[in-house]
Amino acid sequence: MRAFIALLGTLLLSGCLASDPLSGKNDPKNPWWDLGFTEPNYMKVWVEDSAVEDINGKLFRRTGGGTAAGGQPEDNRESARGWTGVGVGGKSVVGADLPKRIFVRWQSVVEPQTYRAWINIPEEARQIMRKATDRRCPETPKQTASYMASINLGLAPGGIVQVWVRDECRHPIKVARTQAEVEPLGPDQGKNNGRYAYKVSEKSKRYIEKYGIPYGSW
Repeated sequence: MRAFIALLGTLLLSGCLASDPLSGKNDPKNPWWDLGFTEPNYMKVWVEDSAVEDINGKLFRRTGGGTAAGGQPEDNRESARGWTGVGVGGKSVVGADLPKRIFVRWQSVVEPQTYRAWINIPEEARQIMRKATDRRCPETPKQTASYMASINLGLAPGGIVQVWVRDECRHPIKVARTQAEVEPLGPDQGKNNGRYAYKVSEKSKRYIEKYGIPYGSW
């Protein structure tokens, strides 16, 4: 009798999944999630270090760094004001459950200044990340669900950090914003004689001369 009830339950569950065209439970997926970085147009950054504490309290160090997604479009408008796009891709945080908080230390090359921050990730963000790989997009129900959940940190002059995750339709959703503190040791923890990773590019110089750095727009 118990075997019959178990079989019936399995058949009912299979029937529910088959009748739900948006279920992505059986779609292929990566068990980890991606961490990426974005910069406003012309506002070059260099990510020195990052770390993740997951919801189980486990700390993962050196989870990503280097360049961030951005551009220098020279489109004769104030394209550095606000966020015109969110980068895709990043580095997988292998072994981590969903994030509880994320640390980042970065150089804001155009100021120049170095910042650091711990960013608390709200439960809302984790729910969206779970749904991204468990559900298909209603706009494209025949396409498989996202292969991997992702989170992206936008890093702006003045030490502003903005956080996005992508939903089941790959749309970026803003879930957090915080103010970083200045890193007192300066770039590279004071190990590089105060030098920054990059010089300000000529395009950035021309943009800033014309429009300035749009503090308060991020």
